[in-house]
Amino acid sequence: MHYPLKDRFRAGGKSQPLKVGFVPLSDCAPLIMAKELGLFKDHGLNVQLSREVGWATVRDKIFFGELDAAHALAPMLFAAVLGLKGPPTDCVTALVLNLHGNAITLSRSLWEASLKAPTLGTLLTEQRGRLVFGIPFRHSSHHFLLRSWFKSLGLDADNAAQFVVVPPPQMALNLKAGHLDGYCVGEPWNSIAVLERSGVIAATSSEIAPRHPEKVLMVRREFASSRRDEHTRLVAALLNACRYCDAPENRAHVIETLSQKQYVGAPLEALRPGLAGELDRGDGHFDRNDDFTIFARNNANDPSPDKTAWILEGLRSANLSRDPRALNRRLEQEIFSAQTFDEALRLSNETQHDDEKESAHEIPPAFH
Repeated sequence: MHYPLKDRFRAGGKSQPLKVGFVPLSDCAPLIMAKELGLFKDHGLNVQLSREVGWATVRDKIFFGELDAAHALAPMLFAAVLGLKGPPTDCVTALVLNLHGNAITLSRSLWEASLKAPTLGTLLTEQRGRLVFGIPFRHSSHHFLLRSWFKSLGLDADNAAQFVVVPPPQMALNLKAGHLDGYCVGEPWNSIAVLERSGVIAATSSEIAPRHPEKVLMVRREFASSRRDEHTRLVAALLNACRYCDAPENRAHVIETLSQKQYVGAPLEALRPGLAGELDRGDGHFDRNDDFTIFARNNANDPSPDKTAWILEGLRSANLSRDPRALNRRLEQEIFSAQTFDEALRLSNETQHDDEKESAHEIPPAFH
């Protein structure tokens, strides 16, 4: 018997549950929307989402098999494979979930002091050694972005500030309490500080490193191999979700869904700037930036060599690898799975085509 593609998945019976982790950030949207829109079910998957407090927890749960897959920082995979700050764990990704989505936020007191200084760089130079900046994980794009930002101001990041690891939802709280002078994190945790008038956004990741890879779908290689079909269908479902999240007409739905307590749990007005593209910097300036977070456009989801090259360069420049020779082309080919992505892309296109045909049948004849 012939079934439409998604019905063929469903006809096969219930699949083994997949536990997929996420950290409450705006760019977890593809995972949340895939669940809420039934895209996982359309691909015959039984997915249980697990909200995690931060990236160290995600890393450990992937390592010990408590999560099958996770929304993860792209450099985390390389750190896992190389055994940086943990036991070596063979991990791969076949999907980049988004580009950009981060910003650098300064405490309002530091920003107000900069207005009295000749330049921000001058002030930071005067304050060096006393500044504390938060990053959500040592092996992260946020670390790379902060280092690049300091360099653009004429400062050496290693001497400019002390970097401390803080879970994303706790960034604004620590800034307000005076424990941090600034931080780099994903939305909505920059906009939270702006709304509370405790922070000012100094730069966005799209300004610092255009088209940089941000989050990926992280899995152990053993999972990708032993459950290859499910892994491919998981990537396909998330590709469909990325396209949905990227469409401007869907952003209001995405924002409303993410605001739910079990997901990001942030106010609509905090989620809106990074997803609707109207960013309040907190200094009286509002930016219109449709590229603040990119979920599908510009070949965002392809685990391509240019994306791995950016990650490897970040690890090198931050001196985060014990053996820089390990950061090579072979490593990037092992970690970024282009073959699985291509298979999932074909499957994703088929299911999307089926949905378009079904939608066409639902349109009354008068509208054809």
